[in-house]
Amino acid sequence: MDYRLELVPLPVADVDRAKAFYSEKVGFTEDLDHSGEGGFRVVQLTPPGSACSVAVGSGIVHTPPGSVRGLHLVVPDIEAARTELSERGVEVGEVQDLGGILYAPFSDPDGNGWTLQQLPY
Repeated sequence: MDYRLELVPLPVADVDRAKAFYSEKVGFTEDLDHSGEGGFRVVQLTPPGSACSVAVGSGIVHTPPGSVRGLHLVVPDIEAARTELSERGVEVGEVQDLGGILYAPFSDPDGNGWTLQQLPY
């Protein structure tokens, strides 16, 4: 039996702001922007090269905006990824070496926490 993680919902306060951050600043591809009755809206975005997407919206999760922490974007070159995101206006922390595994943190406008990670291949 395969179990594939393909979607992580993120709680946000402003859907349009989150959509712009993830698509324009972080470079995720917008897969879907759907609105329904009762104020329901879901925007699905996928990181380049990833099989897993994130979803932001209204009426999709009932947790406080910014409450997700520890999401990892694994990259082959953390310095290049950090530079790319910084040039797009994302505030990325300094690279930290934790025993050969490199990390650099950043957050979305609501405070959902991400980490760039480079593994020692």
